[in-house]
Amino acid sequence: MTESDLEQQPPAVEQIAPHGYKLILPPGWVRIPLRNGTKEALENVLFSHMGEVPEGIPRDDAMRFRLEMRRQIEKQARAAKRNGGLDLYIPVRPRGGIFLMASFIVAEMPIGQDGSAPPEAVLAQLASRDVPGRTAAKVEVAGAPALRRFYRSAPDTEKLRSAPEAVQQAALPACRVEYVIPVVDDPGRWISINFSTPGDGDLDSEFTGVLVELFDAVVGTFRWSYE
Repeated sequence: MTESDLEQQPPAVEQIAPHGYKLILPPGWVRIPLRNGTKEALENVLFSHMGEVPEGIPRDDAMRFRLEMRRQIEKQARAAKRNGGLDLYIPVRPRGGIFLMASFIVAEMPIGQDGSAPPEAVLAQLASRDVPGRTAAKVEVAGAPALRRFYRSAPDTEKLRSAPEAVQQAALPACRVEYVIPVVDDPGRWISINFSTPGDGDLDSEFTGVLVELFDAVVGTFRWSYE
């Protein structure tokens, strides 16, 4: 089980708000904190967790592969932090000889900040927003109302034509799942858990579906921490 802290703010009312959250990660996944300790966590990933490399990569190229992985993770971490990210979660061990292309981010959301609207009303408003290709469903997370949104993203082919070749190769269609969760006993504070994966390149494949189900199972272990 991994545990993360929330940045503390004075509660709007006399209630005991959680200090953070806990969740259970699948084997081979790690947490990269984005507010503090990011550099140390990346060093730990590079030298402690990435003892294996995918099949087909020569042993002499293993360190080069690890350094490139770190560069990609650093880039992802910077982008997540700019968008209010608290923690980045990634798989760092290959499964069946390959690395999974997937990640999820826990972030603070700038919605309902005045705390005047009850969480159920905010969730209903978010669920009612009609976005083509996106589905939304009310769910429970840690015993409280939350929202799950699912959609598929595709790169803008017009913009990609003028992009560098490396960018074109990295721009893959992806399945995205987002959970929107109110922080209990802390009105006006919300977090999101955002998952993204291109799967095996086929968004309708069984493999891609299994990765989405794995993420849903991880969110099912989410609990608030008061320690």
